[in-house]
Amino acid sequence: MPPPADIVKVAIEWPGAFPKLMEIDQKKPLSAIIKEVCEGWSLGNHENFALQIADATNFYITEKNRNDIKNGSILRLTTSPYQTAVQLHERIQSSSMDAKLESLKDLANASRDITFAQEFINLDGISLLTQMVESGTERYQKLQKIMKPCFGDLLSFTLTAFVELMDHGIVSWDTFSVAFIKKIASYVNKSAMDTAVLQRSLAILESMVLNSQDLYHKVAQEITIGQLIPHLQGTDQDIQTYTIAVINALFLKAPEEKRQEMAHILAQKQLRSIILSNVIRGPTPINDEMAHQLYVLQVLTFNLLEDRMMTKMDPQDQAQRDIIFELRRIAFDVECEPNNSGSIEKRKSMYTRDYKKLGFINHVNPAVDFTQIPPGMLALDNMLYFARHHQDAYIRIVLENSSREDKHECPFGRSSIELTKMLCEILKVGELPSENCHDFHPMFFTHDRSFEEFFCTCIQLLNKTWKEMRATSEDFNKVMQVVREQIMRALTLKPNSLDQFKSRLQNLSYTEILKIRQSERMNQEDFQSRPILELREKIQPEIMELIKQQRLNRLCEGTCFRKISSRRRQDKFWYCRLSPNHKVLHYGDLEESPQGEVPHDSLQDKLPVADIKAVITGKDCPHMKEKGALKQNKEVLELAFSVLYESDEYLNFIAPDKHEYCVWTDGLNALLGKEMTSDYTKSDMDTLLSMEMKLRLLDLENIQIPEAPPPIPKEPSNYDFVYDCN
Repeated sequence: MPPPADIVKVAIEWPGAFPKLMEIDQKKPLSAIIKEVCEGWSLGNHENFALQIADATNFYITEKNRNDIKNGSILRLTTSPYQTAVQLHERIQSSSMDAKLESLKDLANASRDITFAQEFINLDGISLLTQMVESGTERYQKLQKIMKPCFGDLLSFTLTAFVELMDHGIVSWDTFSVAFIKKIASYVNKSAMDTAVLQRSLAILESMVLNSQDLYHKVAQEITIGQLIPHLQGTDQDIQTYTIAVINALFLKAPEEKRQEMAHILAQKQLRSIILSNVIRGPTPINDEMAHQLYVLQVLTFNLLEDRMMTKMDPQDQAQRDIIFELRRIAFDVECEPNNSGSIEKRKSMYTRDYKKLGFINHVNPAVDFTQIPPGMLALDNMLYFARHHQDAYIRIVLENSSREDKHECPFGRSSIELTKMLCEILKVGELPSENCHDFHPMFFTHDRSFEEFFCTCIQLLNKTWKEMRATSEDFNKVMQVVREQIMRALTLKPNSLDQFKSRLQNLSYTEILKIRQSERMNQEDFQSRPILELREKIQPEIMELIKQQRLNRLCEGTCFRKISSRRRQDKFWYCRLSPNHKVLHYGDLEESPQGEVPHDSLQDKLPVADIKAVITGKDCPHMKEKGALKQNKEVLELAFSVLYESDEYLNFIAPDKHEYCVWTDGLNALLGKEMTSDYTKSDMDTLLSMEMKLRLLDLENIQIPEAPPPIPKEPSNYDFVYDCN
């Protein structure tokens, strides 16, 4: 007979004694269980004790999380959170350097637990730590020269404890004094500072800026871009990541009117070239967190274009009209006549003719073409940049199309406006950065005017593709579709420079695009005859079962998920996997992202599949309703899903990418006996069904298909036949 569901068998440790095996009745109050454990070791004052999970986390067991205790868990009897908080509160004020250092180290570790954090904060612990940072460390400044490592550790543990306590969201960031901000900023501004102290200080400044508009202004007064730049010129990628994160936070929270000013300062300080030299082309491979921060910087930089993108041209504004006159002057300089020559009607006729050659829709008043938003004035800015900085290419395109027949000319004006709009869509200008995205493009860090150069390359591509397609004005939308495909395919290859991007585009001519499309069509070929359709219907259930088994096998392998918190860089991970019998989900927290498969016995928490009621996705997930403005974006919503079980309890997930999202939602739906509806399932169904159909339709009469693959041949005795191209 199985034991009652409320009885959990655990082992309990106590320092200096043999562990005890014990059955815990989950119906009993936790205080009664602790009392029983204490009596077993003849310990009095049971109210001064508590139970902890005996692993690297050392989290306290409370009435809220006691149901997480599973059979086979190892617990530890220890002092209560309140007693520990009181002891550490006293010890960190010790006059002994060694005692102070040890107690701060213990505090930094204990502060990760929210139960302890609450007790320590209730003792006004945050204020004590801030006072120590503001003035308490001054006592040890004199000792810094002779005890520098010790001083660095002391400050490092103090700041680590502070960061961990604030990460729980119990205390508002708005409560901190200017003196504290100045002190933290001073650690960042010093040229030589302990690495751990610098990391924590940068993390604190970023959190201050992101969590409080008032603190943003105070931090912005204390920290300048010039003081942050030297941290990017080192070789420590973690410091570089934290530094870019602070710059991004200042950029993100800056008022609209100050962002352009900040961008100008960043350009003056040559931030882009420093990042390119020391980070992107640096000796250390770029990790995911650095890739994310570079992506955020890329998005925020392109978002500076939003104002021009959403600004309509005023047809009556002479300064704006002069830009159009400048485009005409550069293109037709030889043909221009003095303003005093001829009648007004003749000049108007000449202007109309030239504006038609320039490819504007409105030949009489081209300013009207720029009243569409997006792209608004941004399109005109791009055209002027192209005309001034790539004058030969600009004149060639305009004159080349002027000399063609009307039906085959590529309208430069109309093309530029639509292309600018397309590029803004591709780069998502105006959208907030995604919390999970790492999609930065190195080539945009190789030029101060990268968007304009990007446009110049693409407008020449558009003209080239137009000629290759022998397009007419009726084909305009088709040409734009091909150009979009060319750009997207080239960007997917992540070129390292604009020249490499151009080279990739050269290889993606219209002919090549047609070949790619034809190949994709053949791979997705769909036969419509009745016998073929009947065969498809017969095969489809087999393929769907194969996909289902693959999804369940992937769930059995498991996936590492990241916990999203208010501070992003100190990532916390958890792992979830399905048991081989498909009856239980095993999950648990991890200290770091695993390098391989995580065994079941290291995952303490379990959720029976029979208890799962539903799978919820997107904005309906409870953890998506709680997110802040920065995190509530389309990309994160598309990766979020939750498992509903028991009485309105949820297990919340944010998948690392779209592929894992589809795998898990498909697998969970399969476990519940529901249809798998993800895009990934549709794609797999099409691919596998097409392959199976082609195999079955092959003429294989009298051809024996081997049961096993052919053996791999032995390695050759020498490799003299290999030619090294380098």
